[in-house]
Amino acid sequence: MTQTSEAAAVVPQPPKPGRGRRKRVHRAWFVAAVTFVTIIGAAAFRSVPGLLIDPLHDEFDWSRGTISAAVSVNLALYGLTAPFAAALMDRFGIRRVVAVALTVIALGSGLTVWMTAAWQLMLCWGLLVGLGSGSMALAFAATVTNRWFTERRGLVSGILTAASASGQLIFLPLLSWIVERHDWRPAAVTVALAALAVVPFVWLLLRDHPADVGQMPYGATEFVPKPAPVPGAARRAVTVLFSAARTGPFWLLAGTFAICGASTNGLIQTHFVPAAHDHGMPLTTAASLLAVIGVFDVVGTIASGWFTDRFEARRLLAVYYSLRGVSLLFLPLLLVTPSVQPPMIFFIVFYGLDWVATVPPTLALCREQYGEDSAIVFGWVLASHQVGAALVAFLGGVARDTFGSYDVVWYASGALCAVAALMALVIRRRPVGVATAA
Repeated sequence: MTQTSEAAAVVPQPPKPGRGRRKRVHRAWFVAAVTFVTIIGAAAFRSVPGLLIDPLHDEFDWSRGTISAAVSVNLALYGLTAPFAAALMDRFGIRRVVAVALTVIALGSGLTVWMTAAWQLMLCWGLLVGLGSGSMALAFAATVTNRWFTERRGLVSGILTAASASGQLIFLPLLSWIVERHDWRPAAVTVALAALAVVPFVWLLLRDHPADVGQMPYGATEFVPKPAPVPGAARRAVTVLFSAARTGPFWLLAGTFAICGASTNGLIQTHFVPAAHDHGMPLTTAASLLAVIGVFDVVGTIASGWFTDRFEARRLLAVYYSLRGVSLLFLPLLLVTPSVQPPMIFFIVFYGLDWVATVPPTLALCREQYGEDSAIVFGWVLASHQVGAALVAFLGGVARDTFGSYDVVWYASGALCAVAALMALVIRRRPVGVATAA
């Protein structure tokens, strides 16, 4: 064998097409499956806040505004950590960052069972879990999608986004039952154990890059070498932010996504259960309705990913925000009775289909506008999502303490969604070739 042929033998080559290889499931789908399960585990804690507002208020006599402030810290850090986590994944690898993040979530959730003061709630629930869940945020899904897929990215991003809803679907009924029957502390312990249980799957099954297993990304036509670790993760995240902030589309994407967070995580996920409970609806019933939202969220988000591969992302966003705003304007009329009537079921289904359907088109626009930096840019856009969620989570609690109801918050959020629809339509298009070159 000549030296030339020996060198060629050690260089990974793209797999040749053949009937046997076409039938084999690509490794990228297994990585996506592990990512899906991992995000489900991290989503467990995000199911808790709405369930604990009333129990913590009753036990410690903390105001709903104080409890909501801890929720807002959690939501804000969830978003602000995301771009740095994306850069850390480039530096240290996906597997290490995610395993540490899950451990931090478990630590923060477990320590809450011993808290006796509001500042401890801020530390455990707000700081620790916020930092951990932020490292497990949608920037994680964006990084996996960008590295392992060149085709079906919209569909995969929709599936991975739906993982949070799936976690809500799995944990909400269970946690609400635990809170109602056994107090809130066993629920916090359950969340900690769920996060820890996912760590072995991440460490054993997740891989950082297709080159680690000698494969091409799904849909690629040539082998992609694994890039060298990128030093200065924090500096890179800030540099990308300053670069993107000089462009108009970034502020439009950040603004629309801030309204998305305000009208989902900050509003419905945090305050729907206590709002329904205000009108006499049992805790488990309200939590079950929120879980049903998660069911249809899975369907809606995966469908949105499919639509994003086929239709213009800006128009999809405009439609999603418009429909969400209309549904929120009707919600105060549906909460006047403690029983679950057909109009409420219709709202749950309708709103669930739209819950995070905005993520695949927003991610597609980030990829179109910012190319290789899109995962970090999306991390910053996600930060705005969580800042909007944090603001409304806090203001929702203050409004409840001030006005005795949540009605003003529902109406204000509906109006904001109309603004987001208009903002989405004015995002200028950028040719894919230009984004890739950039």
